[in-house]
Amino acid sequence: MNIGQAAKASGVSQRMIRHYEAIGLIPKAARRDSGYRDYGDREVHMLRFIRRARDLGFPIPEIAQLVALWQDGDRSSGEVKALALARAREMERKERELRTMRKSLEDLARRCAGGNRPDCPILDDLAIGTA
Repeated sequence: MNIGQAAKASGVSQRMIRHYEAIGLIPKAARRDSGYRDYGDREVHMLRFIRRARDLGFPIPEIAQLVALWQDGDRSSGEVKALALARAREMERKERELRTMRKSLEDLARRCAGGNRPDCPILDDLAIGTA
């Protein structure tokens, strides 16, 4: 199948497939005599694996590790578990940061009258770090 068909079958855009090839996350596709990339079921399966890993929040370097582990029949599931738990902890940290940012924004918005007057505690707070 060509890159468009592989993209449709895997749910990964053509642009991302090319990018994954360029960075070595997936092997470069075989080429037909016409020069078009040629993908098979194995490549589509790998692209689906990568898409799912991205959906779960894994960054590219960790996806590369997961792909290598997936392809290694002698792998230790402990390594995979450690990667998953580390990613979950990172997500929890980011979640706390986002919650803190949301609360700050809500507090600033509560202190802002929002009328026609020029004074604005939101802008005042933002300006503190620019002085």
